[in-house]
Amino acid sequence: MSGMVHRSMDDEDAETGASNRKLGNGHNQESALQLFVNAKKKINDIFRNIGQYVLEADKFVQDVTSVPECSVIVGPENSEVVHGFCEKIDGITEVLARDHMKVVFFGRTSNGKSTVINAMLRDKILPSGIGHTTHCFIQVEGSDSKDGFLLTEDTDKPKSITDIKQLASALSDVKLQENSLIRILWPKEKCRLLREDVVLVDSPGIDVSPDLDLWIDKFCVDADVFVLVANAESTLMQTEKNFFHKVSEKLSKPNIFILQNRWDVSEMEEDIDQVKQQHIDRNSDFLAEELKVTDKKGAKDRLFFVSAREALASRLNNDNVFATPERVLLPGFQARLFEFANFEKEFEVCISQSAVKTKFEQHTNRAHYINSELRTVMEEAYTKSLSLQDEQMQLRKEKSDRLSHLDRQLDLLTGEVKNKIKAMVEDVERKVSCALNDEIRRLSVLVEEFERPFHPDAMLLNVYKKELHMFVEEQLCLNLSGRCTGPILRNTDLLQHSFADRLSAILPEESKQQLLNLMPKRDFEIAYRLDCRNLCAGFREDIEFRFSLSPTALVQRFLGTKGQVRFLEGSDSLFQRGRQMSSEAAGALGGDNPLSASGGGDNEILISVLATFASLTSRSTLGAAVVTGLVAKAAGWRVIVVTGALYGGVYLYERLTWTSKARERAFKQQYVDYASSKLRLIIDLTSSNCSHQVQQELTSTFARLCHQADVTKQQLEAEVKQVDKGLTIIKEISSRAKSLRNKADFFDRELQGFVAQFLRHAGL
Repeated sequence: MSGMVHRSMDDEDAETGASNRKLGNGHNQESALQLFVNAKKKINDIFRNIGQYVLEADKFVQDVTSVPECSVIVGPENSEVVHGFCEKIDGITEVLARDHMKVVFFGRTSNGKSTVINAMLRDKILPSGIGHTTHCFIQVEGSDSKDGFLLTEDTDKPKSITDIKQLASALSDVKLQENSLIRILWPKEKCRLLREDVVLVDSPGIDVSPDLDLWIDKFCVDADVFVLVANAESTLMQTEKNFFHKVSEKLSKPNIFILQNRWDVSEMEEDIDQVKQQHIDRNSDFLAEELKVTDKKGAKDRLFFVSAREALASRLNNDNVFATPERVLLPGFQARLFEFANFEKEFEVCISQSAVKTKFEQHTNRAHYINSELRTVMEEAYTKSLSLQDEQMQLRKEKSDRLSHLDRQLDLLTGEVKNKIKAMVEDVERKVSCALNDEIRRLSVLVEEFERPFHPDAMLLNVYKKELHMFVEEQLCLNLSGRCTGPILRNTDLLQHSFADRLSAILPEESKQQLLNLMPKRDFEIAYRLDCRNLCAGFREDIEFRFSLSPTALVQRFLGTKGQVRFLEGSDSLFQRGRQMSSEAAGALGGDNPLSASGGGDNEILISVLATFASLTSRSTLGAAVVTGLVAKAAGWRVIVVTGALYGGVYLYERLTWTSKARERAFKQQYVDYASSKLRLIIDLTSSNCSHQVQQELTSTFARLCHQADVTKQQLEAEVKQVDKGLTIIKEISSRAKSLRNKADFFDRELQGFVAQFLRHAGL
């Protein structure tokens, strides 16, 4: 319970008994730490059994590889793998024996870290006091001895527990370096935490040394829980924040508890509720917003307001708070003791779950991997031994003359199959070519079936063309598939079964069923690869309005495309251009043309008008006036007016009928002409591709069938005189491999049970 609300004195009195029970040694209730203890015992038992299994498997592999006739059952690579597992299992077992739950206490100088640990140990083991007391790291762990002792890094010789004050105290002249470690081995029978594999690490103040990175690397990488002991008389300092920012950078979402120690001074303050809320807000923001190790709600559950001094004093008096001197305990101490007990409860649940994950999850995964690899080796050995037995029994009944008979029959069959495949390929190529030609001829009908909104805008038109490409390719492929695929697949299937029937007639009876298994399980798919999008990538539509009686159209009609180009590239002078186009138009029209027959002068005038009309009107209105004047002089104004009215009417009619639908028809017609020409270029390629697919399918099927014949030949050649040799050994190997495989299945269930019981139970 973090962030306790204020309760009345009656409520506090009612909770005093429960608080005292929670502050007891916990012998009547199973501790949350038992999850780790039981998991450690279980995983150690599993690894001991797996270790024996690995030794047995290694002995089996060595026995198999020592027999030359059975060397194929277990390859040398599997032998090395199994032998390597022996060392891995020994290493993991050794690590598991040393694994424990580790919690590290950090905080600024004189915040009460050592006092908190002493209160949790229920004994004054670590030196404590005002000012800078702890000068180096102190690790308290359980020991089976009756008396406590300590060890330093420089020697394995035990020292008296009383030396801790000289070695670890900052006030001593013989103190160790700040990054040194003193191990205190305290009797397990005196403390439940130590008895249940918890290791507590005290640290110097994080504000007295700049070597925080070294501290983290040396003492924190294997920690399961961090406890930040803060001073309730001051707010969370930047020094404390910086340290845990460094911890969070090197460890993924570390488990952090924050103890606001010395909360007993709150009884002497006014505005305590505001101060407490300030601590809650600041610490919650630090855990949730800055470190991001939990959410807001979870952050509040990691914050506790305690007095380690009162908890230690109470526990030194066997939890009889009334026997504790009143000068030690201030009013409201029951709530603070209850808060400290609640911290221990939450701490035990957290560290137990975290340690199970960090210590055992990886080992469990490695055990799964080792067990799975061993099972694979044993399953492979068992399968190969059974197969070898079958081969020996089959080869016993074979006769030497069947080998020569099989060779002759295979040669005859191969030649027959090649001829049938060749005929089938030619027939497929012919069918696909004819079908594709027919589809190209009716391409206009297919394009007319394409119904999508048409718009002359360039962006929308690109989308329209893309969809048209896809539609045409899809429909062409569907039509080709409908016309060709069915007959081709039926003929292919018949031919493949004829291969199997002919081959089964020359192979031993036991190989016929294997031939059926080698037959394709389903019809292969013929891919008609047309790729209309890339094939028609060069298509450029021309759907701009073109007036049929425009000067350009008339010039093109009378002079042809080449004459029109030459005309438009004429001289600079307007009249010179007219004369030049007059001579070119006269040559293009020829003698039988009506214009040519009407006389030299009139013909020259008409051609000059037609030749100069486009250039004059394209440059300015003045040019149009000049042309109109010339024509009026030659034919008269009435003719000009009537002709102009008719000309305008025809233009208006054509302009109004040039709708989006007309553009779409013109576009589709242009597309059909262009696509047809391109598709005709790939008829041979497409038909050849389809025939090649059929050829490849038939050839691969026959190759698979022939492979079985080759296996039979090899067995006849290699094993005809070795039938009975090694059969007894192979049966024994098969029996041992099966037994070891079944053991692997048993251990797999054991590991799954461990995961379900401990890892999933812990909510991991």
